[in-house]
Amino acid sequence: MAAKTQAILILLLISAVLIASPAAGLGGSGAVGGRTEIPDVESNEEIQQLGEYSVEQYNQQHHNGDGGDSTDSAGDLKFVKVVAAEKQVVAGIKYYLKIVAAKGGHKKKFDAEIVVQAWKKTKQLMSFAPSHN
Repeated sequence: MAAKTQAILILLLISAVLIASPAAGLGGSGAVGGRTEIPDVESNEEIQQLGEYSVEQYNQQHHNGDGGDSTDSAGDLKFVKVVAAEKQVVAGIKYYLKIVAAKGGHKKKFDAEIVVQAWKKTKQLMSFAPSHN
C-alpha cells in the first residue's frame, strides 16, 4: 500500500514539473509570448519570402494611398534581403523583420511586422517603416 501511494506521489510530482516547465520557460522555449530570434535568416527561404511580401505590400499600399497609378513601379522599393528576424506567438505568428530594400540604387533598412495565420492561410503586413538602428 505504501509503495502504491509513493508511486502516485511520484507521478503527481512528474506531472506538475511537466505542466510547469513551459510556463517557467524551461526547455529552451523562451518566455511564453516573448520574441524569439530566428537564426540563419539569409538562408531561410520562408523568411526571405515574407520580406519580399512585405516590400510588395508596402509598394501596393503606397500606390493606392497616394492616388498614384498602381502599375507605375518607377518609385517602388526593390526587395534585397532580410538581414534579421524575430517571431512571437500571438493569434498566429508575428514576425519582426529587418529588411534591406533599394530605391533609385540606394539601399536602406526597414522594419516590418507581419502576422501569419497558417490555419486561415492569411498573412497581413502590420507595419513597414525605415529602421532607426
